[in-house]
Order: sequence, then C-alpha cells, then structure tokens
Amino acid sequence: MSQWDCLTERLRLGAISRRAFMARATALGLSAPLAIGATGSLGAPAAETPKRGGTLRLALAGGSRTDRIEPASYADSVMISVGRGLFNGLVELTAEGRLAPELSSSWEARNGAVVWVFNLRKGVKFSNGQEFTADDAIYSLNLHRGESVSRASAAMKAVNDIKKLDKNQIQITLGAPDADFPAVLTDPHLLMAPDGFKDWSRPIGTGAFVLDKFDPGVRIALKRAGDYWKEGRGHLDAAEITVIGDWSERLDALISGQADIVNRVDHRTVGLFAKTPRLNVIVAPGGWHAVLAMEMDKPPYDNLDIRLALKYAVDREQILKALFGGYGALGNDHPIPSGDPYFNKDLPQRKRDPDKAAFHLKKSGLDPTLLLQASDAAFPGAVDVAALVQSSAGKAGLKIELKNEPVDGFWDNVWLKAAFVENCWKGRAAATQILWDVYRAGAPLNESHWKNDRFEQLLVDARSETDEGKRKGYIWEMQAILHEDGSAVIPVFRDWIDASRDILGGHTPHGGFEMDNGYILDKAFFKA
Repeated sequence: MSQWDCLTERLRLGAISRRAFMARATALGLSAPLAIGATGSLGAPAAETPKRGGTLRLALAGGSRTDRIEPASYADSVMISVGRGLFNGLVELTAEGRLAPELSSSWEARNGAVVWVFNLRKGVKFSNGQEFTADDAIYSLNLHRGESVSRASAAMKAVNDIKKLDKNQIQITLGAPDADFPAVLTDPHLLMAPDGFKDWSRPIGTGAFVLDKFDPGVRIALKRAGDYWKEGRGHLDAAEITVIGDWSERLDALISGQADIVNRVDHRTVGLFAKTPRLNVIVAPGGWHAVLAMEMDKPPYDNLDIRLALKYAVDREQILKALFGGYGALGNDHPIPSGDPYFNKDLPQRKRDPDKAAFHLKKSGLDPTLLLQASDAAFPGAVDVAALVQSSAGKAGLKIELKNEPVDGFWDNVWLKAAFVENCWKGRAAATQILWDVYRAGAPLNESHWKNDRFEQLLVDARSETDEGKRKGYIWEMQAILHEDGSAVIPVFRDWIDASRDILGGHTPHGGFEMDNGYILDKAFFKA
C-alpha cells in the first residue's frame, strides 16, 4: 500500500481529521485542489452528539503488577490514562500540538523566559471538597524536585525556585531561559494533589473520576467524582480498565463487545476494521521515532561523508512498510515530527539514493566496515530494521557488520557505549525539549556525541526567544543542520493506533501518545 493509499484509507475510516489529511497530502506533493477533491469523494464523517453517562470499558496494554497511583511513578499507558482521569495538570497539550490552560488559566514569561508566572484557575475543587490553590500547586510540583525519584525529576531540574505570589498565582524561576517551559508542565507525572497529601491508596484529585477499585496490572475501576469543572468534558459515569498485554486478546475483547476501546493495534490487522461493522480505527501521527546513532567523535563517524553515505543508503520507505505497515512517516534525520508546529516543512525529504551514497563513500577516502549493534530491547523489530539497513547499505557499497545484542544488558552495556547503535525516542511537547535533551553538546542523553557550534547557539537563542516567529526560524535551521551534518539517521516515525466501537465518540487522534495522549477518560463519550 502506498503512502497515498494509506492516507486515504485512514481518512475513510475516520482515523485522521480532514485538516491532518490536507497537511499530509500536501507533504506528499498533492496540490490543494486535488486533495480537496479526494476528501470530498470519501464522504463526510457522522456528527457526534455526546450522551451523558455510561461505563467505558477499556482493554489496554501497558500495565504492570508494580503500578501505583502516585503520579511520579507512571511508566506506561494504563496509569497515564488513570492519572488523567483522577487528576489534572497545569497545562494541556492539545491534539493540534499547542499548549492550552488546564488548572492554570494563563501564564506569562518574565526576565527573558527565566521567570514564569502562572495564574491558577479559581473555584476548582478536589474530590474531597477542598479548593485548589497555589499551595497545592507548589506542593505537587515540588514532589518531583531535589532527590525525588519521579520520572519527571529530570525535566524539573531546570527549576530553581517555586514561590506563591497569592492564593491563585505562583512564580517559577528557572536556572536558564526556556521559552517553552510551559510545555514541561504537560508531563503526565506533573499532576495536582492537595498540599501535604501522601495517601496515594486513596487518591484525591480534581479530575472527573475517583478511584473505585485498584488491582494493579489486572483491573482498575473509576467512578464519576461529581460535577466536573471542565466544560465539555467528563461525560462518563464510570470506567473499567482491564490490562491485556496480548494484542489478539485485546482484539477479541473489542470484537466480542467486552471492550469499547483498545490501544496498540497491530498494523497488520488494520484492514480487518474496514470489513468489520461498528468498529473504528483511530490513527494519530506520533513523535516516536527510530534512531541509528553514530558517535561523531569516533572514526569513521567523524567523517561527514561516511555519515551522508549512510543517510542516502538507508531505504526509509522499506523500513516504514516492514516495521509499521506504512502507519507512520518517513524520517528526515532530525527528531521533529510533521505534527509539531515547528516542523520544517520546507526541508527536502531525503530518500534512498545509492548513487549519492556511493559518491560520498568514495569522497570520504575510506572503505570501512561499520559495526551496528542492535537489540530488540531498543524497540520491537530493531534487529529486523538493522538487517534492512545492512542490506540497502551493501547495495550502495557501504559494508555493515551486525551484532545482535541480547535484550538483557543492552541498556547497561551497549547504549551510550557503542559507537553505532540503534535506539528510539518518544516525542516531546515542544521541539526544543528533545533538541536540548538529546542533541545538546554534553547532554547526558546525547548518544551520538553530536556537537555543532552553530546548532548550540541556535538552541540557546530558541530557548530564550519568546517571539514565535523568531523562534521558528531558529528551530527550522537546527533541523536543517541535523539533516545535513548530524550523526543520527532517523528513518521513520510511528503512528499511534487505537480502535473502538463506533458508538464511542470524543477520541481525538493525538500525536503526543496513545489514548488521546492519556486524556481518553476525560474526553470520551457514548454517542446519543
């Protein structure tokens, strides 16, 4: 199936919006009139009228017997969705990739984006009737600072101080400018609880639900907390999550009517949904991407022509089809996905070109054998991807030796130690976040040892610039530098694929993460 066929099929299934369809179609080179004509031929989606009430039954992968209610501990999809049902954060990442107020009502940057003032929403109450105030926000954020073992502690290390300005206003002071700091607060771990709260077995939050039953890794039940403060959200009476790791079992639960919605749809079964009445697929272009990282301070990867030879040798379309059945997007050797507001759409898409690969290999003056260390610990299918890279590179004259590393020990013994290794990264709420975390010189996660003086200056400029137009220019140039000079091959991005019964509405395809970036309980409803 071609990329165009995949795109039109997703639209026909209602898996992407017309807006997203138009953006993707344009990126594929289709003119606007033709794209509009294509959307017209596929029929208009049925209107969704919410009905208040009902129990949503979810069959989800991504749960564990070690799961806990404490937001700092959330590791995967099940608890992220539960957390979003019980609690709220200060800032929400929308399906369009923009930031929107949640428990904050607005925010303002001061002192060159070093100081941030957040105005908190008034009148919101916790499930115990207590009003949400600045004291609660400060306590909740501080749970992830200092010596905290929270999964958000790394992101919060940028914070030097949090103080109360008044009952409904807090000030956060950073150690360095960051114009995208509000995006940090979209992290699913940074959820609000009452000041001093510690009894996570009986959670108190401002979300649409309260906890009913909790059997971690097996079943979790929630029930309506009462009137929800968010307009147009919180339609359901209850939700029941059953943790099912096996895809075939989740599929059986959906088809048999035992579940209303499932996650992590196997791309090989997507065609089944077109033939099965009353089922829908929800596809969202995501920021998850595979990486082939070369340590640029070690030979032969310190030679730009070797890096370019590899970039032109990789068959990205083949990897996309083999790994995801076409449900994703081609990578362009930078980590910013097409759904990001700062995606450089003017940057030409690099494609496999054996002649250019051979040209750069010859220009390098070298004839190396590259040792690629791969393991399915990096991501499912990583070893298969490595074999495809070896094959396509060989056809361009670039020799690659594969070393299949065991799953056990990969992260301790191979990653951040091997000169040429596979990995993957999830997307971030803001483009500067992943550029700072993974490509900044000296960053602990800079697996490719990437260093470029111009890139470093642009990154500092982008993080201190609050003017969107100027910041966009900096971020676009950084993508271009990584595309041409970087030491990472990024061949593909992956879509998130969920599926549901057609009586369910409110599920917006969201590039942040599956299950509407974890907001499924907040937004879902049964159609009237």
